[in-house]
Amino acid sequence: MLYLVDVESSIRKINHMTVEKQYGRLIKIDEEFGREKLGLMSGGVWQEDPKRLGIVLSRYKFVGKMLQGKSRVLEVGCGDAFASRIVAQFCESLTVLDFDQIFIDDINSRKNSRWEMYAICADFIKDKSGEEYDGVYALDVIEHINASEEDVFFSQASKSLKSDGIAVFGTPSLESQVYASIQSKEGHVNCKTQEDWKNSLRKHFANVLCFSMNDEVLHTGFGAMSHYLLFVCIGKL
Repeated sequence: MLYLVDVESSIRKINHMTVEKQYGRLIKIDEEFGREKLGLMSGGVWQEDPKRLGIVLSRYKFVGKMLQGKSRVLEVGCGDAFASRIVAQFCESLTVLDFDQIFIDDINSRKNSRWEMYAICADFIKDKSGEEYDGVYALDVIEHINASEEDVFFSQASKSLKSDGIAVFGTPSLESQVYASIQSKEGHVNCKTQEDWKNSLRKHFANVLCFSMNDEVLHTGFGAMSHYLLFVCIGKL
């Protein structure tokens, strides 16, 4: 019996067959698109703190749901854009932007024809392209921007939106920083409370809807007890 099992296993390997037929499509996908690779940033997270990758993916799903059906969407501060594919699943066209060429090169090295996105290296604060999008979002970006430049950043985001566009911003709360890693704290130069961020965004958007997250759980609870803050902005001023 063991011999027969070994023979059957060898035949499956030769013919690229799985034991259960429904999984055969995985081999076809692998042959057509190649084995998927994590990005430079997501790969580091997967090595150091795997559960965090699940939390990050859930934030991108929220953005995708908020921008569902939008034609042209822009992500600012995309990093390696590994999770950006989730947003691409909900919109027609996705452009991802970062000011670090290393990340843009990484994105281009992992291009997938099934999930196309246009990657640009540029400093969003200084960008004067004049392009307008139906949706703009930035996750884990605004806490890296000096307070003296945050109004310029939000103004640029507003200018990059069409009149009926939606902007989404996500950032760790000020209260969460006591638990932040040393690496995170090095880049977090502008953390605020939910109320303070809301007041900053109201200078540029007519409507600012506040959401919170604790790990993957999305809620509208007390901002000071939220690890992560999300803002959906509608109506540019």
